[in-house]
Parts: sequence; structure tokens; C-alpha cells
Amino acid sequence: MAGGAREVLTLQLGHFAGFVGAHWWNQQDAALGRTAEDEESPGELCPDVLYRTGRTLHGQETYTPRLILMDLKGSLNTLKEEGNLYRDRQLEAAVAWQGKLTTHREEAHPKNPNLQDLLSAEGVRSSDGAWRAKLIQNIQNGKENNIKVWSDFLRVHLHPRSICVIQKYNHDGETGRLEAFGQGESVLKEPRYLEELEDRLHFYVEECDYLQGFQLLCDLHDGFSGVGAKTAELLQDEYAGRGVLTWGLLPGPYSLGEPQKNIYRLLNTAFGLVHLTGYSSFVCPLSLGGNLGLRPKPPVNFPSLHYDATLPFHCSAILATALDTVTVPYRLRSSMVTMAHLADVLSFSGKKVVTAEAIIPFPLVRGQSLPDILTQLGEATPWTSLSACGDSAGHRCFAQSVVLRGIDRASHTSKLNPGTPLPSALHACASGEEVLAQYLQQQHPRVLSSSHLLLTPCKVAPPYPHFFSSFSQKGLAVDSPPKGTAVQSIPVFGALRSTSSLHRTLGDLAEELSRLDLRRWASFMDAGVEQDDMEEMLQELHSLAQCYQEGDSLSN
Repeated sequence: MAGGAREVLTLQLGHFAGFVGAHWWNQQDAALGRTAEDEESPGELCPDVLYRTGRTLHGQETYTPRLILMDLKGSLNTLKEEGNLYRDRQLEAAVAWQGKLTTHREEAHPKNPNLQDLLSAEGVRSSDGAWRAKLIQNIQNGKENNIKVWSDFLRVHLHPRSICVIQKYNHDGETGRLEAFGQGESVLKEPRYLEELEDRLHFYVEECDYLQGFQLLCDLHDGFSGVGAKTAELLQDEYAGRGVLTWGLLPGPYSLGEPQKNIYRLLNTAFGLVHLTGYSSFVCPLSLGGNLGLRPKPPVNFPSLHYDATLPFHCSAILATALDTVTVPYRLRSSMVTMAHLADVLSFSGKKVVTAEAIIPFPLVRGQSLPDILTQLGEATPWTSLSACGDSAGHRCFAQSVVLRGIDRASHTSKLNPGTPLPSALHACASGEEVLAQYLQQQHPRVLSSSHLLLTPCKVAPPYPHFFSSFSQKGLAVDSPPKGTAVQSIPVFGALRSTSSLHRTLGDLAEELSRLDLRRWASFMDAGVEQDDMEEMLQELHSLAQCYQEGDSLSN
């Protein structure tokens, strides 16, 4: 691959992080190949930022995610910890022993019988030198309920040094669970796991020419919040100056009928947020829940997307789509924006927590221009919050990074005939970039805004869930879409924001925790958290909330 890529190493910590990661890598894999119409990709994104080249023992060239993934015993189903790409082909290598050879094979874990129609990608270069993604069948309606683990639908091959299983804790069952923040911290205090993580980090980092940083996908609701905190601390100690962008993941929804699980979720989330902000360039919670507190609010709605909030397969697909969009700035071929620069724009004055919002899909209609659509949206832009912070309308925006992707160049500017009265100032703009910048200035005057406009859409080819019923194959809103054709790509409008909504979100979280009677939850404290730790965490959470009081912004 071409040199000069600003490499990123991805770390996925936890089972829901595995779900989000599986969709994320499936989308990256789909973007490597041609479209269904055999059209060339615009080439705006550099896959080498996320992928690495290598060779198997048999000389086969490979292109695999630059990834370290941690999960628990029993979480992989049929996927081998060392992956399948570099496996020995049935002991075909020469064996020096000339006598009788007996091979003992462990019985394979049975494949999910409901997912036999889900084909995997080869993950290697085709004969003409291009990386192509196979079109695969969609997971039929009803079968999505049978997806229990992320490896059921992951369609890319992983490097043998990607997967690390924490054997001392179980993925399933009533006992041996990684439930508390303190347990997670203790995992990386054990030499066995710490050295394994350090070895894998060194393996990937040492082959990078220009490592810009790490993206950390970390479950916040369980003990992986502690694993994530120790991992971020290690990254800051070992690789100071590199960007560490942490995406704190929360599956939804949750039930009031499970009080211990609910209290643990609250405590893990709070400890995770506070510790991760101390070691990360920024932390962005990602959730389809209505709030972070004990009393659940309904999951968020999308005007043109229909999903089942009880299915991790669905929730993780939406979050991966948002993640694939808001991370665009540091994955572009042409841009000099790095992870560290993006973090500097958003996290000034101690604002180390940012929110994510998106319009999925962006309402693109055939025959309409970008100025037409943005004018129709007006001030009531239907952003959906993806950080469990409620509606951002009416809250002060301090800084933002915005990405609009999947807009054909012909639609960037107005096509009104000369002399026609202009419906808005946006219709007078000479380029799509100018249209977007002007729109953001109208929405948030005097706010530091970074924006990117891409031709490249977001790939949603199967096994991505079938969310979109009124869209063409390319994601255009249509009244009568052709039958039997799955949507392959969609336009997406995504944003990372530093907003005053976090003042209330973080403050409310601290208030709820301060009212807890910790004597009832001694098991959480016994896992490795002291009373002093609790008081310090609450103080830091309050301090973090104060950073987002209105009136504190770059524009003042």
C-alpha cells in the first residue's frame, strides 16, 4: 500500500464494543471494494490508517485491521482466538518425523444454525490487485434475534495478535462475571494480561511509520470500564503525545427489575468516565439510551430508521455508522487533521467529554440540491443524540466537528436558473463546502466549527441490518423502492460537539451517585474500590460538569 498513512491502532474492550467493532470493520471492508454498480470509490479515505499489510506462512498477502480486541471466555463462539487467516493448512507443512503421526483435534464449536447463509469475506487481495468485498445475503428477518455474539456476523479476517481472551472471567453464566470497575482494573494489574497487552501494542506500534494515536472502543456499563481506564493510563504512559480518543459504549435499554445490575451500570459508567477523561484526549459516550441515570428514558428515535432497541445487533450498527462518520477527519488522504488536533478543537478548558449526534440517513431526495435540503431543515435540524444527553436544542455549543458524507458533487450547489430569486443565502454559495460552512454558521454563530463534505457514503451492505424501507440502493429517499434490493450505502450527517447539555448530564449523574447508600452495594466496593475513591470520583465528576456551564466558550 502507499506510504505516508497516519496510522491508528484500534482497541476494542468488551462484548458490546465487539458488536460495534464488528459492524465498523464490516463497513470498512465493504468500502475497500467497488460498489454494486462497479463504480470506483472516490478515494477520499485512506484505509491504511486502520489496516496493515502482512503475509501468511504460505506467502499469501493479507490486509487486516490494526486491532487489539479483549473479551471474556466463551465470547468468541466459532471464531478462533488466533483467527483463521494464518492457520496451518491441515498440517501441510513439512514434518521432520518420519514415523506414524497422530493428530488430535478438538471438536469445533457448532456454528449458529440460523446464520449459515452469512458468507464471510476472504480478506485478501484479488488477482487484479484490488481489495474487493463479496456481496452477501442479508440476515433474514427473525434471524437477527439469534445473533448472540459479535463473531456471528464479523466478515473480516483478524490478525493472530488481535484477539486477547480474559480467561478468568466468563461471558455467560451466573458466576465468574466481570461486573465491577475494580475487577476490570485488577485484570491489567496481573502480569499475565498486562504483558500480553504490552506485547501486542509493541508489535503493532513498531511497524508504524507515523502513528497518530489510538481509538479506544470501551464498554462503560460493566467491568470493562476498569480495563479501559488502565489501558488508557498505559497508553498515556507509554505513548505520550499520541492521540487517545475513547468511545465509551453503553448498550440499551436496561430494566428497573434488575437493581444490582442497574446500580453497577451507574457506578461503572461514572468511574469509567472520570478515569478515562484523565488519560484520554477526549471521551465520547455512545448510547441509544435517553439518559445515563437510574430511571430509564425511552431510546432515541430516528425519523427514517426503524430499529429494535433490545437487539445489540441493531444498536451497535447505528453507533458504528455514526463512528464511521465522525472519525472521518483523521482518516482522510488529503487532510492534515490528526486525532490530537481534533481533540484540541473540541476539548479546550478541561472539556474532555464530547457528545455525538447524527442524522441517519441524511434526507437526500433526487432532484434536490444540498442548499434546498438544508434550507428545508431550517433551525429544526433533526439531530439525534447518541450520547445519552437528551436533545441538544437550546443548549450552548462551544465547539464542533461536523461531517456530511454521501452527497453527489452535482448536488452540492443550487441549480437555479440565472435571475431566479434565491430562497436562501445558502443558494448563493459557490461550493458545497461553502454551503456547509454557511449553514453551520447560521446554526451556531461565533462557534468554532470544523466541517468536512465527502462524496463517499457510508456502507450499509448486508450483514448490516435492514433498517431502511423507503430508500434506494444508494440511500436516496424514494416513495416506492425496488423490491428485493437491499440498501448498500447511505448519506450521513454526523457531529462531535462540546455542549452545555453535558453540564446537566454529568451533574445529574453525580447527584444520583451521591444519594446511593453504598452499604447496600458492598460487593461493588469489595471488588477493589475504596470509600475515598468514591468521594474523589464524585468530586471530579462535579468539577467536570462545571466545565460546561454556559458562558464558557471560545467565542467569549
